[in-house]
Amino acid sequence: MRLRRKRRLIRCVRKRRELKPLRNAAKSIRPDDILLVCVVRNEKIRLPYFLDYYRRLGVDHFLFVDNDSTDGTAEFLTSQSDVSTWSTTASYRKSTYGIDWSNYLLRKYAHGHWVLTVDPDEFFVYPFCDSRPIRALTDWLQGTGVRSFGTMLIDMYPKGRIEDVPYREGQDPFEIAQWFDSGNHMITRNPTYGNLWIQGGARARVFFQDTPKKAPALNKIPLVKWNRRYAYVSSTHSLLPRGLNQVYEEAGGEKTCGVLLHAKLIDTLGAKAKEEVARGEHYRGSGEYQAYADQLDAQPVFWNDWSEKYLNWRQLEILGLMSKGNWA
Repeated sequence: MRLRRKRRLIRCVRKRRELKPLRNAAKSIRPDDILLVCVVRNEKIRLPYFLDYYRRLGVDHFLFVDNDSTDGTAEFLTSQSDVSTWSTTASYRKSTYGIDWSNYLLRKYAHGHWVLTVDPDEFFVYPFCDSRPIRALTDWLQGTGVRSFGTMLIDMYPKGRIEDVPYREGQDPFEIAQWFDSGNHMITRNPTYGNLWIQGGARARVFFQDTPKKAPALNKIPLVKWNRRYAYVSSTHSLLPRGLNQVYEEAGGEKTCGVLLHAKLIDTLGAKAKEEVARGEHYRGSGEYQAYADQLDAQPVFWNDWSEKYLNWRQLEILGLMSKGNWA
């Protein structure tokens, strides 16, 4: 495990040469700031709401890598005073699907900070998020000696076809995608890294009904008190050192955890899937996006009689999808 971590850190330092700073405002980062790291490509339509959401939660500074966008993403990001942006035209696949770039920014700028690492369609929900800023959570985690915080990714979707309601730039995507699957999840334990491996939900049910083991992983560890010796290994599914993956309780009881509401299943997915299939830069030759592209032409409806309409974090706790544990 130490050797694997060392290799990850060496990779990210080498990959720094692929990053060109467009606006580096990292000197304004204060010692106690909460940070967010994100790799994007052609996501300008999502970014106004994404930034507003995380600013309201209490994120102080954003670190973005723009991977050769053509829709004005980089220009929009460089206009934001609390955002530092780097650009790259290098291969997303050869950077371990962006993780090498993220690991470098985390190593360089996030040492000693609580930091969220998320995609632009992921929205962090934690216990009491409707009344307490994220700093209340990180202060409590710090006081209890916890270094990493786990979540499950929940695929959100509309009641009708995703093509029926166009998404507008800056719009809250959950005005459209209000529903989710509360069950049909499979959970195993990864023996190598010790993290849980969760699959299921709406994408598994619709896109991978015949091959459920190929469905996307839903386990994420997005919030970490970072140290320059840490490294993500596979997206934000697992980290090294191995102990950071212990975000669940093995001896009974419940450990505090949250969710990431996933806003992928909106009308922008069709064009995104075709673009990523053509690029071939995602995992397994963009096989996940190929599954989307193959079936979206049939205009599937994700909603069914067992779908739940999202209300708040307390509903998710009642359903057993997150827990406040002993944080009161």
